[in-house]
This record gives sequence, C-alpha cells and structure tokens, in this order.
Amino acid sequence: MQEIGQQLSELVLGSVPTMIFFILTVVLYGLLVRRPLDKILAERRARTSGAVEQARSAIAAAEAETQVYEDKLRAARADVLGAREHLLKQWQADRDKALQQVRDEAQEKVRAARKQIEDSTVMARQQIESATDMLSEQILKAVLPSGVSVQEASQ
Repeated sequence: MQEIGQQLSELVLGSVPTMIFFILTVVLYGLLVRRPLDKILAERRARTSGAVEQARSAIAAAEAETQVYEDKLRAARADVLGAREHLLKQWQADRDKALQQVRDEAQEKVRAARKQIEDSTVMARQQIESATDMLSEQILKAVLPSGVSVQEASQ
C-alpha cells in the first residue's frame, strides 16, 4: 500500500506543474483573450443595435415623408380633377349656349318663312278673287248667246 501511496504522490507531484500551467493558461486566456473579446463583442453589439435603431428611425422618417408626398399627390389629383370638372362644365355651358343660339336662329327663320308663306297665301287669295271675277265674266260670255250681255244675265 505504501508503494501505491508513493506512486500516487509521485503522480500528484508530477501533475502539479501541469495543473499550475493549466490554471495559468486559463487566467492568461481570461486576461489576454476573453476580456478584449467580450469588450469587442459588446462594442459590436452596441454599434449593431445602434445601427438597427438608426435604420428603424430612418425607415419611420421615410414612411412619414412618403405619407406627406402621398397627401400632396392626392391633393394635386383632386385639384386636377376639380379643374377638369370646371372646364367640362364651362365647355358644356358654352355648347348649350351655342345650341340655344342656333335654335333661336332656326326658330326665327321658321317664323320668317311662315310669315312669307302667309303673305304669299294672302296675295294668292287676292289674285284668285280678282281673277275669279274676270274668269266668271269670260265664262259667261263664252256660254251665253252672243246677243245677251253679262249684266242682263246676272239680273
């Protein structure tokens, strides 16, 4: 047993420098690698989250600006439609005015033509009436015997 104890103590004594070297390696790793690495990672995280926040705020600003542009575009479209509607109403009013003027002129021509027809009718009746007396006289002369006068036959 003593021999096992001696082997064990030699083994432990032989492993002490390895354990010290391992502990020293862990401490040096923590001081030289881990701390600077954590610091760099924290800085990177801060920059990344800052950049993300900055991007989010830029996106929000762009969306707000887009909304303003869309509002302006809607207003401009409404103005254009209003102006178009105003022009259409004006053109329609001008067209209606021109149509009314043409109708009035046509009605005036119809009135003038009716007046002319009525005047012609009155003149034609007068001519017919005056011609009727002459024709009746001529017919009576032609129908009556040659010795009878038209005045004797009318009595």
